[in-house]
Amino acid sequence: MWLKNITLLNFKNYSDADLRFSKTVNAFVGNNGAGKTNLLDAIHYLCLCKSYFNPIDSQQIKTSEDLFLIQGDFDRQEKNEKITCGVKKNQKKQFKRNKKEYDKLASHIGLFPLVMISPYDVTIIMDGSEERRRFMDNVISQTDAQYLDELIIYNRHLLNRNALLKQIALTRRYDPALLEIFDEQLVSSGQKIFEKRKQFMLDYILLFNKYYQYLTTDAEQVSLVYQSQLNDTPFDTLLQQSVEKDKVLERTTTGIHKDDLIFSIADMPLKKFGSQGQQKSFLIALKLAQYAYVEKYKGFKPLLLLDDIFDKLDDHRMHKLMEMVSHHDFGQIFITDTGKERVSNIFNQIKVPVTLFEVVNGSIYHA
Repeated sequence: MWLKNITLLNFKNYSDADLRFSKTVNAFVGNNGAGKTNLLDAIHYLCLCKSYFNPIDSQQIKTSEDLFLIQGDFDRQEKNEKITCGVKKNQKKQFKRNKKEYDKLASHIGLFPLVMISPYDVTIIMDGSEERRRFMDNVISQTDAQYLDELIIYNRHLLNRNALLKQIALTRRYDPALLEIFDEQLVSSGQKIFEKRKQFMLDYILLFNKYYQYLTTDAEQVSLVYQSQLNDTPFDTLLQQSVEKDKVLERTTTGIHKDDLIFSIADMPLKKFGSQGQQKSFLIALKLAQYAYVEKYKGFKPLLLLDDIFDKLDDHRMHKLMEMVSHHDFGQIFITDTGKERVSNIFNQIKVPVTLFEVVNGSIYHA
């Protein structure tokens, strides 16, 4: 699978743009703030129906305009696939595949898999457990359509149970039978998600360890552990044990929405004790493992987007990453960087052709 072209209209800082890509490496070069990352984000929209950076679609519309449009042609299993995303102010997002609009956006997820590595990914390490769950869910959703559906169902049941807990606090009326129905719905959905996350982690941890060791040449010992309350106690028991606490706090305090990934280095929390270089290596290994996992279960290579990555790597890690590229571990790659010569030199050294686009304040030129 690869992206042949993309057309933009009023997207972020672009009035219009029309680009043709190569099957291998495509690089957007230019000064900071020119709009290089916005091009990666447009590709992310086509693959995953949303921005990588900002969940509010209307905020991607160019200032003083009323809509944006992104369109691209993919070669997928030797067939042309035209994907279109349009957003008008105060209207529902339109998303089409071969001119036919989707009934639900979830149907698109996983058809055109993508992995993005960005400086913003540091939130996976530094922020709360929600960021790590989102990362895990994103990987699984691109390989398992039922998982995303189950996640939507679980979140709906969770909202309903929390609304009931608030009502109990407000009215002082407690109906155990009604709460039991909500519990059963939550357990049914939550158990399926838990089992899928557990199965995913068995494969994923092996891939992660392989890439981390490769990038760092076994420099230090790291670990990645899936933490869930359901590992030790059945979900229905957890809900029964926490019912009094839940009524006081007016929310569900146990379940798979509390799951986390624990990142450690030398048995210490990576967030506190990992150097910047170790954290960067950890993040890149997380994303490369995501890439390998998705490729394994989809049977073809996802797109790989590398945002401003050469600036963030020392020479050793950059060399290791480029070695992987030169050995054809990846399919189509999109890169942003401030240095045109640096990108040219890197790919000349490993004898991989690169198509260069120079970005200057919302205008794009073949470099």
